[in-house]
Amino acid sequence: MSFSEKFYRSRDGLQLYYRDYAGDAGKVPVLCLHGLTRNSRDFAALAAHIAPTRRVIVPDHRGRGRSQYDPHWLNYHPGTYVDDMWTLLQELSIERVIVVGTSLGGLMATLMAAMRPQMLAGVVLNDIGPEIDPTGAARIQSYAGRLPPVRNWDDAAAQMKMTFGLAMPEFSEQQWLAFARLSFDEGADGVPRLAADPKIGDAIRSIPVPPGAAQAMWLAFGQLRKIPALALRGAHSDLLSAATFERMQREVPSLVAVTVPNRGHAPQLDEPDSTRAIDAFLSELRE
Repeated sequence: MSFSEKFYRSRDGLQLYYRDYAGDAGKVPVLCLHGLTRNSRDFAALAAHIAPTRRVIVPDHRGRGRSQYDPHWLNYHPGTYVDDMWTLLQELSIERVIVVGTSLGGLMATLMAAMRPQMLAGVVLNDIGPEIDPTGAARIQSYAGRLPPVRNWDDAAAQMKMTFGLAMPEFSEQQWLAFARLSFDEGADGVPRLAADPKIGDAIRSIPVPPGAAQAMWLAFGQLRKIPALALRGAHSDLLSAATFERMQREVPSLVAVTVPNRGHAPQLDEPDSTRAIDAFLSELRE
């Protein structure tokens, strides 16, 4: 599925990138938001799958992929990312959207639902909830912005396997190489370089979690009682605990909850269980 590559300006002047997959203009479009150190390429398979029936917008957050790095790394936090999304939607004259968010992208979707619920026609949360399991948080903090440089694509694939192997235990060497191609850019010298600003890691290790943040996120999550929502959890996730996943279903009884087998953090959204759940969710939306 082909897509257009476009750029827009954030309110503070950064040039930010997004992919625009054409689809049925009569339906509410889908906005896909990637994880902390990831980029728009993560949604290539899902966007191509959805695009015949809906337009799909897939941005690179600031500091990732083809978006400009922020010289002020303290701006790398969800509040800034959400503001960038409002700017993008305004740029595109989109008044209603379905948000699919993986990890950080799911936190962004939750905040967007709390801030402007009238703009969200649906939300898909991929392996994220109002509370983050400390085990997964510590793991992410340990590697974000700290992975050593690699020499070639085989090294890049090995590094991705070492970092994410527990989340995708059945991946073949070919699949790890494909995953590395999503995660790295190739420099002019042919050497792969991670497609994310290392300063993102400094930000998550340096910016303290505000007091009462978990309670505030549960309140924001409660807004999904008014918005159709689907939540996916990797069966072996260390970021979204089973207990939090169960509480999410109690807090929002209308939430459609699906556990994706043989996945940790986070499902890639190309698994049959993930695809079926998202297809069913989108087909039930009236918009």
